[in-house]
Amino acid sequence: MIKSFLILIIFPIFLLSSQQTILVVAQDFNSSHAKLEFYEDSTLLLSTNVNLGTNGLAWGIGIKSFKHKSNEPLKYEGDRRAPVGVFSLTNIFGYKQRANFKLPYLYASKNLICVDESNSPFYNQIIESKKKPKSFEYMRREDNLYKYGITVDHNPNAIAQRGSCIFIHIEKNQGATTAGCTSMKESDLKKIIQLLDKKKNPILIQIPKSLKKRILHHYPLLKNSTLLE
Repeated sequence: MIKSFLILIIFPIFLLSSQQTILVVAQDFNSSHAKLEFYEDSTLLLSTNVNLGTNGLAWGIGIKSFKHKSNEPLKYEGDRRAPVGVFSLTNIFGYKQRANFKLPYLYASKNLICVDESNSPFYNQIIESKKKPKSFEYMRREDNLYKYGITVDHNPNAIAQRGSCIFIHIEKNQGATTAGCTSMKESDLKKIIQLLDKKKNPILIQIPKSLKKRILHHYPLLKNSTLLE
């Protein structure tokens, strides 16, 4: 009983331990566009429009599990949906060989890839490799969408077919939807990247509006958000 009681106390504290939050709220699961707010504690630092998956949103796998309705979609490989949930933001990546950020930086060399082949032992991992798996994507793209971006720690245990290679990156053009990532204007992404700090445990909360009460319950510092009204 004591052990269970401690878990109940510790779990909410863990949820509230983040000092930096990227909050993305869409109208519903079928929305391919959304609004973003970036908070440090309860202070709003930036707001902008973002693009989501072409087919909208689906329940992903992150640091917090929510009960969901049977008619709400789950995130799967190739579904062109962005993940719903709460996710750690683990690193920044980009085309510059060296960069000075407060979040770990990953240089996107020509051999840096993200593996989206479910049968691979490197599924949902970013690796440096000259020998390529059956299915992967280059982290150094010719279209510059990954000139710099942020890795979203979706599906951290690499459960087969549950989705891989989720990033926050530069939009292709205004309003262009994605294959499952979150994209925005280059200027806004640059501002966010400069502010992200590993010591402040940055997270992404990405939801349809129907989940706003549950998010406010676990993250009361977001009570001033206009997106959660």
